[in-house]
This record gives sequence, structure tokens and C-alpha cells, in this order.
Amino acid sequence: MSTARKLKITDTTLRDAHQSLIATRLKTEDMIPLARSIDKVGFFSVEAWGGATFDTAIRFLAEDPWDRVRLLHEELPHTPIQMLLRGQNLVGYRHYPDDVVDRFIELAYKNGVEIFRVFDALNDIRNMKESMRMVRKVGGHLQGSICYTTSPVNTIKGFVDMTRELYAADCDSICIKDMAGLIMPGEARELITGIKDEMDILVDLHSHCTSGIAPMSYQAAIEAGVDIVDTAMSPFALGTSQPPTESVVASLIGTPRDTGIDLLALREVRDIVLALRDKYGGILSPISERVDSDVLVYQLPGGMISNLVSQLQEQDAMDKHTAVLEEVPGVRKDLGYPPLVTPTSQIVGTQAVLNVLLGGERYRNVTNEVKDYVRGLYGKPPAPISDEIRKKIIGDDPVVTVRPADLLEPIYEKMKEQAIAEGLVKKEEDVLTYILYPAIAPSFLRGERKPEELPARQKAPAAQADIPHSMEVEVDGEVFNVRILSVAGAAVTGAAAVAPKIPRGDIQGGVKSNMQGMVLEIAVSRGSEVKKGDLLVVLEAMKMENPIHAPHDGKVADIYVNTGDVVQSGDVLLVVE
Repeated sequence: MSTARKLKITDTTLRDAHQSLIATRLKTEDMIPLARSIDKVGFFSVEAWGGATFDTAIRFLAEDPWDRVRLLHEELPHTPIQMLLRGQNLVGYRHYPDDVVDRFIELAYKNGVEIFRVFDALNDIRNMKESMRMVRKVGGHLQGSICYTTSPVNTIKGFVDMTRELYAADCDSICIKDMAGLIMPGEARELITGIKDEMDILVDLHSHCTSGIAPMSYQAAIEAGVDIVDTAMSPFALGTSQPPTESVVASLIGTPRDTGIDLLALREVRDIVLALRDKYGGILSPISERVDSDVLVYQLPGGMISNLVSQLQEQDAMDKHTAVLEEVPGVRKDLGYPPLVTPTSQIVGTQAVLNVLLGGERYRNVTNEVKDYVRGLYGKPPAPISDEIRKKIIGDDPVVTVRPADLLEPIYEKMKEQAIAEGLVKKEEDVLTYILYPAIAPSFLRGERKPEELPARQKAPAAQADIPHSMEVEVDGEVFNVRILSVAGAAVTGAAAVAPKIPRGDIQGGVKSNMQGMVLEIAVSRGSEVKKGDLLVVLEAMKMENPIHAPHDGKVADIYVNTGDVVQSGDVLLVVE
């Protein structure tokens, strides 16, 4: 096998790099001059859309992600825009019906996306088939992805077998997506060689420097014949991001794998990114910038570890830190060793926190997402879930064995009519924004959300210490700060973000929040008769829905919260007499 081919580079600065290091907060206005400079370099592609960029744009930046991709397309006439697509989840956190998937891909391609990196968090190809079919139909470049992870049931042979299925599905290229930086040089060499020996297809290696191993694994992959590697411009590289573009390019000059990229052209790009790093310095987290050896011990993405720390700090439970870290692999094993990537990383991580913090029997309190996962509504886990765990989580509920999306009715036209009736639609893309994010899209589409302010580098003065704590949730590089969330439809910051006065302490019949989060749904009203175990309130934290159930039979005497309120652990949500 000849490896004397020019190595291609996918630069991630406009998507995964800033998602990993500055919480996906790079604004479109700062991307435009950067894209203009990037277009001169000669990259294979630039990853600029998908992943968390869609959510963050409307939630925190008050920007339209569809406008962003159109503007970037204008500035990148010579460089294909690539997006990360979560299979049947698109850019959301649950499965959407096929009609929504089809329309999303049609409009993404129309607006400028040329390369679609399609993956499924469980490596269940059934969840990728519809999006792959549509990418081929619209004429895009289809990059099928395998989520790399390590466990007793995730093997190199299994990944090669999956690649064979993707190859048979007419993928134009294959991505080895190593979201936690776990792939070792030997495994990278073995996997790429195994693919190349069987299939004539472009192979891309995507990894993160969280463990410090990625640069060495990239070198092994290059020697094994990998066609493309994902890198980020040096000011936004390393840590939980990708290896530096400049370093990879420089290391291959004069070799058979020389990229042909001019270092002087990269320097122009680097200078722009360096200025952006300074501008967004207040968001940079030391946790995201350093090598984290825990990723090798607990097999967790760096952002997931920092998220667990943040949660425990907010709950005044840092003494449980080690216990939670040890619980995560246990939950992952119980759930069939899923790769830890959105949304499975949130599903596993949140449940581990609940298992430890609430004490007593494991899985005594279970999120809706964990229940749906065990029911098979996210797809087929890599390993079977034991009868004992299944029964503990969903009782005697049946488990889905078909493709989960086959159970979903078409909703696009119905939701379109609803959005139009609410006066939310100015263009076709607004319908998809509404479908994907129904909780926050209405306020965004009405123009009510305001962009958050960039935090200053220095710490706040002591005089501001009385501002209530807020939950900074970081998962896979995405940070969600509840000080900035919408309250009554308007984005707010600082002290103004404090929810309306919600009682704390002991109130007879009071039902308290067991975590910090946003009130997503109130399932009862004053005067409602409830039975023990009935759903009362759903809280959203870490992108997960956390149900609060009635502790006893009774009548709802009072409700202290509204949908959209941010609550703290210990807040009294309502009273059941």
C-alpha cells in the first residue's frame, strides 16, 4: 500500500475548536474575516456548522445559524463547508421524523453545506440511513462516521465491520471520530490499515488533545495512510481541541505526505485567530486548556469531567467527586457501553450524578432520557442491557427493536402551520429552527433574545459576590450558564437573571428541586388531584429532562414556579397537601 499521497487537512477552527475551548461562543461577525483568510489556504474542507453551533447561536448569541452558513459560504468560494450531523438527531438531542431530516438536509445544502459528517451516538447505522440517503440525493459529499471508544464490546474489528457497512452505503469518505482523545497510536495504525486493506475510500481521523495522545496518534495515522486529519489553528488548538494545523503542516514539509499548504498563508490566519483568542479570553477555561489524565482512567471527554465538577460545586457536594467519577463507567456499563458523545455523554453523566447525590438505591431517580434510552428509543446499544437494569429503570415497559424513527409520525407540515399561526416564520428555515428547539426558538424568532455579554478576563470584584450562583454546565466543550437563559422570554445577564422569589426551606407538603436547572414543563395546575409518582414538573439541566414526581397522594395547593424559571437545588417548586 502506497502512502505517498498528499495529506489533506480539515480545519475545525470555525466549529469544533471554539466549541471545545470557548463554549461555541465565536460570533458570526468574527468568523467572516477569518473565513476570508482561511479560503486562501487550500484546506480539504472547513468545519463551520453543526454540532452545538446551531443551539448556541440562538440560545446565547441571538444569531440565526442559517444566516451564518450563508454568509460563510460567500466567503469560502474555494473551500467546502463541512457540518457535523447527529444522524436522526440532526443538530438536536432527540430523534426527529424522516420528513424533518429530509427538509433539514435539503436546506442545509441549499444554504452552503457541501460535506456532511454523519454519525450516530450508538454507532447504530439505522439511525444514519435516512440522513445519508438525503445527502446523496441532494448531491452533497457524504462522510460516514464511526464513534471511536474503548470497552469490552467496542473493538477494532467491530469498527472495520461498521466501516464496511458505510462503504456499502456509498459514502464518499469515512471519519474515525475520536471525541474523547482515546485512540492510541497503535490502534490508529491498526484501524486505518484494516480499512485501507479492504476499501478504496478516503479516511479522516478526528481526535482531541484531551489526553495528550492525539499528536502521536495523528503521526501513526499519517504513516498508515490516513487521507485527512482534523486540525485547528494553534490559538484554538490543544487542550480539549484538535492538534495545531501549523504544526501538522510543518512536520510534513519535504516528506511524501507534504500537505502543500504554505506556512505564510497559515500565519495570516493564525494572526486573526490569535486576536480572537484574546477577545474571547474570558470564556477560556483552564480545565479545557490542559491535559486531563482522567480521560484515560475514566474514559470521559474533558468537557464531561468539568461538567461533573461544576454540578457538584453547585450542589455543595464536591466530597462526592471521586464517587461520581467512579459511577460514570458503572452507568456506561449498565447501559451497554455507549460511546460518550452528545447525547449519550449527557445521558450517562447526568444519571451518574443522580445515582450518587440522591444516595440510597442506584437508579432511584431516573431522567426521561435514560428511560427512553433503555426502551430503545435512541437505538441499539453496543451491548445488551441486563434484565435487572432494564426492569429497575423501565419496569415491564416493552423495548423497541425497530429503527426508532419508524415509530415517529411526520410533523413538518403540522409544525409549520403552528409556527406560521404564531407569527414566527419569515423564511422556510425558521420552521426547522422552531421544530428543533421549541423551548427557545419562539423568543428567538420574535427577536426577543439578546446576545450575552462576553465575560471580562479578570474576576468580578468582591462587591459583586452577592450575585447568586449559577450553574455553568459544560459538556463536550459546550457551556450552558443559567444566568443567561431566557426568563419569561427575554435573555438576561448578571443579577437580573435571578428567578422570581421562590421559597426555600421546609414548607409543609413542599416539593423541592433536587438540582439546579430550568423549569421546562409544569404538568399540573392548582387544585389538581395527584397520586404518588405522578409527574409534577420537568426540569432541564445538562440538556436532559429531569422529572419531579409527587412524593405522595394529595392535592396541588400552590405552584411557585413558571415555565422558563431558573431554580436552585432546594427551591420549593409546589405544594402537594
